[in-house]
Amino acid sequence: MADLKGKTLFITGASRGIGLAIALRAARDGANVVIAAKTTDPHPKLPGTIFTAAKEIEAVGGQALPVMTDIRFEDQVQAAVEAAVKRFGGVDILVNNASAISLTGTLETPIKRFDLMMGINTRGTFLCSQACLPALKRAANPHILTLSPPINLSPRWFAPHVAYTIAKYGMSLCVLGMAEEFRGAGVAVNALWPRTIIATAALQMIPGVDAGWGRKPEILADAAHWILTQPSRALTGNFFIDEDVLARAGVADLSAYAVDPAKTLRKDLFLD
Repeated sequence: MADLKGKTLFITGASRGIGLAIALRAARDGANVVIAAKTTDPHPKLPGTIFTAAKEIEAVGGQALPVMTDIRFEDQVQAAVEAAVKRFGGVDILVNNASAISLTGTLETPIKRFDLMMGINTRGTFLCSQACLPALKRAANPHILTLSPPINLSPRWFAPHVAYTIAKYGMSLCVLGMAEEFRGAGVAVNALWPRTIIATAALQMIPGVDAGWGRKPEILADAAHWILTQPSRALTGNFFIDEDVLARAGVADLSAYAVDPAKTLRKDLFLD
């Protein structure tokens, strides 16, 4: 498959950041994008709403369906999937991008924040996958792509922020299990994670983080595009790293993705 023209992508958290970058890359092919995100009114600290994202998607050649969706709630997810099927006739691709983060230790993590991360990251990924799978199984080349890391059980990735690690690895465990569960149905289930930190507005809200240490979200968008255009029956159960995917796609020079070429890139979490 050369491109994603006519394909329908259901992307969680697509109002900004990595989710929006993946949406725009698909939209340039002429894809349909369901923007399943919470933000309907401008956030005081973060740019973008589901409606501004829809305008951007349509401006580059895609079709957009903004649906206010809090993926912690089953009824909202089911309604969003039903709206996608009604508008576009089905769902070809699910991108589990929405995620909550708190890089805090055990005593510094309120249970309310723990529940938020588990509800969005692990439970949200499971719920959105479950809700989209009936439509995906009817698609010609179905993919689930989850933005989560390879599972690294080194204690160094648990000790500083055990709650976040559990919630993020929960997403990865969904990939591991569902890839095998739905292999026979031809549904590809893969994970994608960046080698370096990615300069999003949300990242810049974390104290002490310099966006110049990272790359632009477009590196993940281009890597995701390559994955999602591969035959689903031939590419499943992988924990991809963006650099490695682009190497397979024939991209050798990654310098254009750097936010500040003069600064040293900082490796992302969970990668030794």
